[in-house]
Amino acid sequence: MTSLNARIDASDRGVAGSGGAGRWRAFAVLAAAFFMTIVDLTIINVALPTIGRKLDFPEQDLQWVVTAYALAFGGFLLFGGRAADLLGRRRLFMAGLGIFTAASLACALATSDRFLIIMRGVQGLGAAVVLPAALSIVMNMFGEGAERNKALGIWGGIGAAAATVGVLAGGTLTRYAGWPCIFYLNVPVGATALLLARRVVPESRLHGTRKRYDPLGALTVTGGLVVLVYAISQAPSGGWAATRTLALLAASAVLLAGFLVIETRAEAPLLPLRLFRLRTLAGANAVGFLLGASFFAFIFIATLYMQQVLGYSPLKTGFAWLSATVISVALAGLSQLLVTRTSAKLVMAAGMVLIGTGIVWAAQVPVRGQFWADLAGPFLVTGAGTAFTFIPVSIGALAGVAEPDAGVASGLLNTSQQLGGAIGVAIASTVATTRFRAQLSHGHLAAAALTSGFQWAFWVCGLTGLAAVPVTFLLIRRYELAAAVASTSGKPQPAPAEV
Repeated sequence: MTSLNARIDASDRGVAGSGGAGRWRAFAVLAAAFFMTIVDLTIINVALPTIGRKLDFPEQDLQWVVTAYALAFGGFLLFGGRAADLLGRRRLFMAGLGIFTAASLACALATSDRFLIIMRGVQGLGAAVVLPAALSIVMNMFGEGAERNKALGIWGGIGAAAATVGVLAGGTLTRYAGWPCIFYLNVPVGATALLLARRVVPESRLHGTRKRYDPLGALTVTGGLVVLVYAISQAPSGGWAATRTLALLAASAVLLAGFLVIETRAEAPLLPLRLFRLRTLAGANAVGFLLGASFFAFIFIATLYMQQVLGYSPLKTGFAWLSATVISVALAGLSQLLVTRTSAKLVMAAGMVLIGTGIVWAAQVPVRGQFWADLAGPFLVTGAGTAFTFIPVSIGALAGVAEPDAGVASGLLNTSQQLGGAIGVAIASTVATTRFRAQLSHGHLAAAALTSGFQWAFWVCGLTGLAAVPVTFLLIRRYELAAAVASTSGKPQPAPAEV
């Protein structure tokens, strides 16, 4: 993403003003763009069944509305950060914002499933450029110390609020204005941010560095993941042993293997593989991947269950999800306290236990389920789990990382979570569809068959979340994580014995 000590171009220092007011005006513009990209991660979920009906989506293809965005976002995030560092962060921020806004308008105007999926991918590409460029500019505008900590604290709060707003806005807009409005919403926000960016946001880039990129790395990893998800999603209709499925899986393996070869030989690799020699960093990214694969897929499947089986409206679905987001925000302070005063490793493991357990609890949902009897408990438990997981995972992803690699390490964690979510949604959707068809073929009613499919998908998501617990204990080094916690809190701590 960025080197923290990169200089602001002298010719552009006056853009945002040298005083605090100028920096905070620029921060407001960057935060609005960040808010918009995070809202788009959650706003779509409650509208999915409606979109599926209006655009005649095949059931197994509906997940592509989510995964197309996540794959492009995760696949190009590191490349977007590298390009912003070298070409100019404001320049790339504006370019990404323009792409994101235009793609949002195209999504709103979509009249076919394929066009919407393609434009969601373009949206994800724009977000992959906007997010690292915006955060890099924030890091450069505010020097180390209280002011930067304040800015980053607000930035994190905006991300949490955006997720909650996305859930509610998705249900409200779909219910009262129609699903295209969830995309139209981005257009005035994006256009306004574009108009203000050149006037108030300062330009910055790395100086004295050759402009070296790794486009082949970005294309091979994204292409390999797209082919993998496509193979998984199409397997229920074609068969896992079908020639087409096996050929797609082989092509994905070749592309991903090619990515690894490219990264070992590239002059400026998109993903320096040497970072994975840091066990805690590797472990935090593995947990982040499993977190995305379990929790994001849970949101996808539970939303379908509420609307397709229980008959919830998009608005009612949004309010149902509010229970998970509110408990997550409410417990964030306690999580921070526990991370700094106890073992961050144990907090991380406990969070994943809560997420996995909550999702497995949801696997017991009946055909005629009730929110308070069958869903409120799982939602509250998983919401609490996210509060106790995201903070230590974010700290662990930077444990032992040298300052020049801090940007790419931060981007790597976002990539892991997004790609985990994309693959998790694909697998959960495939499991649900396969079980649903099998139940129908045995004479079960549609509602019972759907519920059975969703139950199996919940089991897969829950076990995926629980799989992160042994990963935490095997890969995360407690003393490295404790040192990282001390560096973020500013309080030196002794290195405790390994758990």
